[in-house]
Amino acid sequence: MSNPGFPLLERFLFPALGGLLYGYDIGSTSCATISIESATLSGISWYDLSSVAIGLITSGSLYGALIGSVLAFNIADFLGRRRELITSAIMYLVGALVTAFSPNFAVMVIGRFAYGIGIGLAMHSAPMYIAETAPSQIRGLLISLKEFFIVLGMVAGYGIGSLLVETVAGWRYMYGASTPLAVIMGIGMWWLPASPRWLLLRAIQGKGNMQELKETAIRCLCRLRGQSIGESASEQVDEILTELSYVGEEKEVTLGEMFRGKCLKAMIIGVGLVLFQQITGQPSVLYYAASIFQSAGFSAASDATRVSILLGLLKLIMTGVAVVVVDRLGRRPLLLGGVSGMVISLFLLGSYYLFLDDVPAIAVVALLLYVGCYQLSFGPIGWLMISEVFPLRLRGRGLSIAVLVNFGANALVTFAFSPLKAWLGAGIVFYVFGVIAVLSLLFIFFVVPETKGLTLEEIEAKCL
Repeated sequence: MSNPGFPLLERFLFPALGGLLYGYDIGSTSCATISIESATLSGISWYDLSSVAIGLITSGSLYGALIGSVLAFNIADFLGRRRELITSAIMYLVGALVTAFSPNFAVMVIGRFAYGIGIGLAMHSAPMYIAETAPSQIRGLLISLKEFFIVLGMVAGYGIGSLLVETVAGWRYMYGASTPLAVIMGIGMWWLPASPRWLLLRAIQGKGNMQELKETAIRCLCRLRGQSIGESASEQVDEILTELSYVGEEKEVTLGEMFRGKCLKAMIIGVGLVLFQQITGQPSVLYYAASIFQSAGFSAASDATRVSILLGLLKLIMTGVAVVVVDRLGRRPLLLGGVSGMVISLFLLGSYYLFLDDVPAIAVVALLLYVGCYQLSFGPIGWLMISEVFPLRLRGRGLSIAVLVNFGANALVTFAFSPLKAWLGAGIVFYVFGVIAVLSLLFIFFVVPETKGLTLEEIEAKCL
């Protein structure tokens, strides 16, 4: 009996739910903190929380994600992409339930950390699983769609949060609402096959019987691609094995090797992209969204939730554009074009706060330009390229370092923004972000390669 294989949507959907649950946490938490601090609507006796306590609730999942990234460094290649995603789904489920039913503040923070570990594992393993199982012609589209799912989750979080924000104990329902998706993600990943490339890496590194792992990889490839692959599954597995041997994947990468030769080049590209993704001010620009809209006279939009939904929809549309064109235009044109727009918008924002505060329309245009250009470039392309550029034997550990840098830089920029604003003023801070964005343009132009249309093995052989 022939195997029809998994439809493309199912192969992509279940790992991408890890991104959607991450985005949902960002959106819902902005509303949950309003709910939990209300004497009448929180439904708890410990609602009178300090700013530090609220900060822990807000950023708890971010610190959990840092822990998840550190864990991924040690367990990713042992577990494999599929089992890591199943573990992530379990942590999402446990974290959401513990947070939703928490009887006190301490238990709530534990729940937020557990959910964050799920985020760290998912952001590490989802792009790897999608990259290693997708045909090279549409790999960019599918991995960029994961970023689309993160933004979709944010919009859903803002929407559900705004509906429940005036409900008694609404924050419990906001966090609990993510549990069905975590269950679906876990069951879906249990149902999907392992990554054939991960199995073949285990085979050539002697971590199992070569023939058995090769046969399992062929079966997994047939399940993923279905009838269309036919008898060529065995040939494709042999080709991947030959290419892996040619580029020297037989030995497990050592810590010293990660900072030499092609491994070092991959680290510079991957870590550089995710670092610039955060230190060009993405968390800080959004922080100013409500006050910019308010100064421009949009009184209805001055409510933070409504502004967030508006910006979330813009992010969704622009990410959709990036998803559609990434495999046609390539990675570099989108990065160069989008980051150029970010440079212009950051200098416009800086000028607004220093010289042009009587022309609020400039700030609104700059804000929308920044959000749109970020979602065309760093947003989806950063995650796409870190899943492509690392050699297979380095991919698990390399991605864990990149994800750790991403969340660490996010936490640092978020933490440092208020003190820097008080010290330098908002205008100078945005100018600083603008200069960093110019440096990121130079980095992209001189360091980042084009990977459009290449197989993962060809990227390793030709671009590193």
